[in-house]
Amino acid sequence: MAGVIIDTRGRILLARRGAGRELAGLWEFPGGKVEPGETPEAALARELAEELGIEVEVGEPLMVVPHRTPSRLLRLDVRRIRAWRGTPRGCEGQGLAWVQPDKLARYDMPAPDLPVVAALLQPDRCLVTPTPGDDDAAWLAGLEASLARGVRRVQFRMPGVGSERVQRLLDAAVARCRAAGAQLLVNGAAELAQEHGIGLHLSSAALRQCTQRPVPAGQLLSASCHDAVELDHAQALGCDFVHLGPVLPTATHPGHPGIGWRQFEALRAGVALPIYAIGGLTPADIALARGHGAQGIAAIRGLWAG
Repeated sequence: MAGVIIDTRGRILLARRGAGRELAGLWEFPGGKVEPGETPEAALARELAEELGIEVEVGEPLMVVPHRTPSRLLRLDVRRIRAWRGTPRGCEGQGLAWVQPDKLARYDMPAPDLPVVAALLQPDRCLVTPTPGDDDAAWLAGLEASLARGVRRVQFRMPGVGSERVQRLLDAAVARCRAAGAQLLVNGAAELAQEHGIGLHLSSAALRQCTQRPVPAGQLLSASCHDAVELDHAQALGCDFVHLGPVLPTATHPGHPGIGWRQFEALRAGVALPIYAIGGLTPADIALARGHGAQGIAAIRGLWAG
């Protein structure tokens, strides 16, 4: 169990693992193990009382992160802390730090804590754009409506569309996403990503062919993955996040039953990347996806408002 404790200034509390402990010196969200017979909520309240000297009101789940090590499989169940009494202090001699959210990436953390940082800071849904029909204006209206509904991460995907039309629609999409404060990634075209200063998304085939990161650090890079080999390669390449699936059957993968949530979770446990579950999902599935270790969901139909 781990708790996300946020003070009135918006800072998040991290604790440093002490000398003599596994992964000593790394920073983590405070918490500890569930003892036999304890509920998760009682375990987290007890651990935070012992470690920090505070009484807490455990709030809603943020996510569960399964993580596999050479010796064990752990599940990090992360809850928001709704309220607390007392002043947090390192009762076990551990260092504490109140950190502004945008500074969290500066702190070295154990692998299971990294997806938690992403869940706190990054969008919980990623729209994959559908192929446009004959009416560009209607497609752009659909994009605007999706952004108005809160989509803040968009993958621009245009299979089978001519280059001039792609360029025209991409120019318009860049302007609309920037106006909405949304991140935009283009599927497969590194030169377009560089030209527009936007992110790049790699298909699984393109990912397997990459031997080095195709865009500079600081420019978003994502990829589509279907198995452990691709996930490992995406992590080694320095992808900022990936899509994994299809989880459920979809019209774009006819005859494919989907990998299901059990297999999704097993694959998630092998890497520390933020992972969007994709395939037959809608915003109603975000909490379920996070319960299996996902950043959230990626979708075409499930997020397109056109």
